[in-house]
Amino acid sequence: MPDTDTPKAKAKWPWLLGLALCLVLAGGFVWWKFFRTTFTTVTVETIAEAPTQRVLAVNGQVAAITAVSVRSAVSGSLQGTMAAEGDRVSAGALLARVDSTQQQAVLRQAQSALDQGLLVQTQAGADYARLRDLADVTTRSALETAQTTLASAGQTVETLRAQLEQAQIQLDRYQITAPISGTITERNVDPGQYIDPSTTLFTLSDLSSLVIETNVDEAYATQITQGQSATLQRVGTTETLPGKVSFVAPRVDTATGGLKVKITPDTLMAAPVGLTVTANIVVEEEPKALTIPRAAMITGPAVYLLKSGKAVKTAVEVIDWPATRLIVTKGLSVGDVLIANATGITEGEAVKASTAVKTAVVVPAATTPAPVGN
Repeated sequence: MPDTDTPKAKAKWPWLLGLALCLVLAGGFVWWKFFRTTFTTVTVETIAEAPTQRVLAVNGQVAAITAVSVRSAVSGSLQGTMAAEGDRVSAGALLARVDSTQQQAVLRQAQSALDQGLLVQTQAGADYARLRDLADVTTRSALETAQTTLASAGQTVETLRAQLEQAQIQLDRYQITAPISGTITERNVDPGQYIDPSTTLFTLSDLSSLVIETNVDEAYATQITQGQSATLQRVGTTETLPGKVSFVAPRVDTATGGLKVKITPDTLMAAPVGLTVTANIVVEEEPKALTIPRAAMITGPAVYLLKSGKAVKTAVEVIDWPATRLIVTKGLSVGDVLIANATGITEGEAVKASTAVKTAVVVPAATTPAPVGN
């Protein structure tokens, strides 16, 4: 018999074994590549009902409820000592003086004219009395003339007296006094400066009653009403104070698109006028509500729920509000497992949960768009 185990035949066996091994490895790779399921790890929330607040955060400034701009009724140069910013004054206190040299001369002239008129009146009275006593030897015409002269002198005296009073009133206007009791929060002029009635000299404020003045964007204007509660925090402090919306303007400023709102603290607040205060206005409170993080929202609006290991797109309706969490009004139920951050997730993608938490008890406030008009 011929020998079949030739060197050529023996050389084929390693190649055949190598090919078989490659086929096995390739098959395994194909199975691993196309049949293995991969999962994306996501953070989820279990939807639950909880008490919720809808809050609007705005920035405002401290202002006095009563603040008066003090102006002069006359023109002239300021002279002498003036009240300074920070001074606490009582109603009627002297704040500044305007040079009254010319008006004092007018007053002296008026006084002199009155004195002269009184002398004329006295003389006319004496003439009338003398002719009256001589009625038997004087004519009736002369007596009537004397009587008319006396009456005319009396009218002249009344006119001159009124002119004197007017000159005195005008002179008093050269002394600028406080119309109310309060603190001078602004002084806009200095001694020697020329002023007129259009010049604001001082701002006088009653600091015993303060409010927070702010402007709310017109997008939220219909949500703000008088009496709503608010939490106030002065810049530079961590202390919070309760307050209430005490004034809502009846119109939106068409130039800025802002609605003027005032918030009054429930307790006395010590703060300088103009200080920035953050106010969280509670627009709505719900004893039971479903909320989701804003990061869970996708275009639709919709969210992804975790069901049977897949991301399932679900349409929802929410209250659009500038907050980190949104109130859901339709589309979700208690117990649904929500993918908390939808970034990078696609519909039907295989996912698995890393953690599970319940929805927050209170919707955290978020900073609104920059307040208009501030």
